[in-house]
Amino acid sequence: MAETVAVLLLNLGGPDSLDAVKPFLRRLFSDRAIIRIGPCGLLQKPIARLIAHRRAKKVRPRYEMIGGKSPIGEITVAQAKALETELNEGSLYRVFVAMRYCHPSTDEAVAAIKEVGAKRLIVLPLYPQYSQATTGSHLILLERVLKKRAPEIESAIIRDYYDNAGYLNALAGTVRGIIENLPSEKQDQAQILFSAHAIPQSIVDRGDPYQRQTEKTVAGVVERLGIPENRWTLAYQSRSGPVKWIGPGTEAVLRAVTAGGGRTVVMVPVSFVSDHIETLWEMDIQYRTIAEENGATFFRTPALNTRPDFIAALIELVRGAAGDEK
Repeated sequence: MAETVAVLLLNLGGPDSLDAVKPFLRRLFSDRAIIRIGPCGLLQKPIARLIAHRRAKKVRPRYEMIGGKSPIGEITVAQAKALETELNEGSLYRVFVAMRYCHPSTDEAVAAIKEVGAKRLIVLPLYPQYSQATTGSHLILLERVLKKRAPEIESAIIRDYYDNAGYLNALAGTVRGIIENLPSEKQDQAQILFSAHAIPQSIVDRGDPYQRQTEKTVAGVVERLGIPENRWTLAYQSRSGPVKWIGPGTEAVLRAVTAGGGRTVVMVPVSFVSDHIETLWEMDIQYRTIAEENGATFFRTPALNTRPDFIAALIELVRGAAGDEK
């Protein structure tokens, strides 16, 4: 009988209803890998509750504008199902989901893995670029849960895949699909604005590779598409709060690129493999409004979601980590 190999997709998660917005934010800001409050953590949870209360008032209406919830949970489950279906050709793989700040939790996922009797685990974060604030935080939690609840499970971790050829080809394909559908006279004039999630500069200063890996991802896409240097920019979004963030900021770059009107901008989500509030509200509503107010034509490339070539790239990563020669 074939051995069951478990695959665990790690993701941030998101509120699945408007009432879940504040609890989600509270869990997010309670994580010291995201934001460090105080020298020893005693103030972390009380202040996280205060920040979540204030932020929820601003963020909740944004979720109302994109359907009353984040779709990231449903999309991640769909990615897991697609991955499991494609993997199971002569091998027995079971794919599970663990969200860092909502359900299904890491505890719940490990319990489900134990229930199917898997002794091998491939851990696949849905963050192509490694950061201590995302992948690192979740791996610390997963290690703690496995040690406590399933020490017998042997795990292999895919830490990043920012330069994986299949991933880069899929991301480049989303850009190519938009450009090829532009009027011919605009195909060689469109400005490509790659936008990644920002992280605090202090995290990068401590040696975090996220910014460097993001730059290499973009360089790989630019090379595949042959985009001239004067027609693309990398910027960082979701920069909120009184800390110094890596930059340049997406909003400032967008305003500069669209100044004077008449421009065509193609925005590319980088570091986002699933649609959620950063793509559906920040890009599709906030940034689109700014571009159109400046007289520009705005396009946003689709997130990878369950795109077949992206799923194929994930399959390659899993098989490589599992030592599966297929």
